[in-house]
Formats: sequence, structure tokens, C-alpha cells
Amino acid sequence: MSDMSPAPRRRPLWRLFIVPVLVLVAAVAWSAFWFYAASKVDAAADEWRAREAKSGRVYECAKRSLAGFPFRFEASCSGASVALLSQTAGASQAPITARLSEILVVAQVYDPKLLIAEFTAPATISGPDQLALAVNWSTARSSLVGLPAVPQRAAIVFDDPAIDRINASVQTPLARAKHVELHARLADGSAQDHPVIEAALQIAGGSLQELHPMLAQPFDADIRTLLTGLQDFSPKPWPERFREIQAAGGHVEIVQSRIAQGDLIAVAAGTLGLNANGRIEGELQMTVAGIETVIPALGIDKMLQDGVPQATLDRVAPGVKTQDLNNLMGALNRAVPGLGNVVKQNANVGVAAGINALGKEAVLEGKKARAFPLRFVDGAVFLGPFKVGQVPPLF
Repeated sequence: MSDMSPAPRRRPLWRLFIVPVLVLVAAVAWSAFWFYAASKVDAAADEWRAREAKSGRVYECAKRSLAGFPFRFEASCSGASVALLSQTAGASQAPITARLSEILVVAQVYDPKLLIAEFTAPATISGPDQLALAVNWSTARSSLVGLPAVPQRAAIVFDDPAIDRINASVQTPLARAKHVELHARLADGSAQDHPVIEAALQIAGGSLQELHPMLAQPFDADIRTLLTGLQDFSPKPWPERFREIQAAGGHVEIVQSRIAQGDLIAVAAGTLGLNANGRIEGELQMTVAGIETVIPALGIDKMLQDGVPQATLDRVAPGVKTQDLNNLMGALNRAVPGLGNVVKQNANVGVAAGINALGKEAVLEGKKARAFPLRFVDGAVFLGPFKVGQVPPLF
């Protein structure tokens, strides 16, 4: 009996090419989309630069390039520079200019509203009055979520930042830190036409020279704030922005702050605003453990021991006259010979006791502490009756 089974049917060959063709079409379409979106990146960057220029911040690139195909965009700016015009109160026409090696901005195709940037050291800053600074770091990066015109949150992080002042060919240390982070975001429920900004600053192993002797020693800081009074995110110079905040009755609320330096621990909270002259006004309630270390750092003990120039008294204790202080020491010596010198030599203890008397006893992180106000009056900073600093106007 012969085999009568039918021969197998042949499938059309064109079906074998369906999947490869679809993959090829998708690849071509994706490539076209990527290059179209890449062309928009340059346009968006130019639009952002134009908007920033209206605020007095002029950004330039010696060389721009775009890569990252197929799934992300990597915009590189080599020979980057930014010129800041009219960004400080009473600013002259001479700009402050910062230059750095390279900025690399990365965005994923599927999440273009998240921008990640990396900054390549070193950088230089130059400006009026022969300002010349050298800035270095091991790593520096930032992130931005939201549209550039209306950001939702932003952050910038530095590892091992160092700032030096340049005088001729000599570099003098000005600021150092092991780690610095700054985070900011729109507060929940905040409207874009009257935004409220939450910000957090963290500094590990920081030190600042030339500002105050207390800041020259390494310290850690964690400060959280809430800023109100902004009208919008439209481009404008910082002095104009500060004036707008003052006119709207805005302020900075120090929600929480902690500074640690050796045996000294200080926490503070309160509200600071601006007066019509652009100077800081307000009060912070402070609690300090290890306050005895503040006295020599402020130089009050040495001031009393070596004699007090009137200019110094005007700075730390307005209203007290040199003659009055000298008369007091002389009267002490006449009453009990040598007592005035003993008071001078023990000024650290005496002034610490005086400051302690201004506040009240407290406990901070298991340590004995004192609680008292830190006041800002027309830009002057008062620790009790002692004027310990002066903040310049912001507009």
C-alpha cells in the first residue's frame, strides 16, 4: 500500500521578516525621535541662557557638544564661564566672573525633567577690587527636578571643597570643608505664583578664614529653613529679589539648626527678615553647651586684660565708654589693691558669668547649657549686650 500522506504546507517566507522589520522601523523611529529631541535640547539651553541673562547671570561655553544616544542626553560645556552682574547691594559695573573646566549635564530620555550635572575642577573667580579666588574639589554634582523655569526641587553637593584667595602668585586658604550639601524644594501646597521654599544646608568639617576667629576652627552644621515672600520665579537680580521679599513681608524661618565645634554645641530657631534698608532684623533663640569656649573666641577676655580701645567697645558693647571701664578698674584697685588686675586676668570667667546671667539654665544633648537670644538689629548681631558682628545690607 503506497504512502498517501499529504506533503507539509510551506509557510510564506515573508512572515519571517515581520519581527526584524518592526525592530528596524522602531529603531529608525527612535533614532529620529532622539535627534529631534536633541535639537530641542540646544534650543532649550539657549532659551534658559537668555532668561538667566535678564537676571544678570551670563553663561557661556567655549565648546558645546551633545551625546548619549540612544537612551539619554549628555550635554557637555567645556571652558564654561558665568558673569554675575548687579547681584550684590551697591554692585559696581564690574562683573564677578567664574570659570571652570567643564560642566556635564545628563538627562534620561524617559525622564527629561530630571537633570543631573557634574562639575570638573578647578575653577577661578575674579571680580572688582582685585578679587581673585581659586576653587577646587574632588567631586561636585547637582540635580534639578522640574522645568528650568519652575523647578520643583534642586540640590548641589561638594566633596572636599577648598577656596583660596590669590594674591600675586600666593594662595591663602579662605574656606575648607570635607562635605557640603544644599537641598531646596517647593513646600507642599505651595503655589507657583507665591512659592514657599524649604532648604537644608549640611556642612561637615567646614572652616572659614577672615570672617571671624570662631569660624576658623573646623565645625559641623545642619541648618533647615523656610523662605516666604517670593512672588514668582521670573528672572531678576538678587538685590531686586531681596527687595521684593522685604516688601511682601517675607522672612526666613530657621526651623532647626545645629552647629558643633569641639566641645561647643549650639542649636537655634527663630525668624529673620529684612528692614527697609535691606539689613537683617530678627531674633534666634539659642541653646549653647560649652559657652565658656565662646568668650576667648570672641576676644572679650583679651580685650579686658589688655585695655579697651573705644572702637572695640563700640563694636562689642555699644554705649560703654573706655573712661567708665578704666574708672571701674581703678576704683576696684583703690578699694582692694590689685583687685582690678584680678578682674582683668579673670575676664573669661567674669564675662562668661555675665552672659550666663542673661539666659537660663538648660540641658543640651545631656550637657549643661545656657539658653538666650541672638538678636539682629539693623544688621548688627548681638549676643546679649555684646555686639559680635555686622551683616552688610542685601539691597
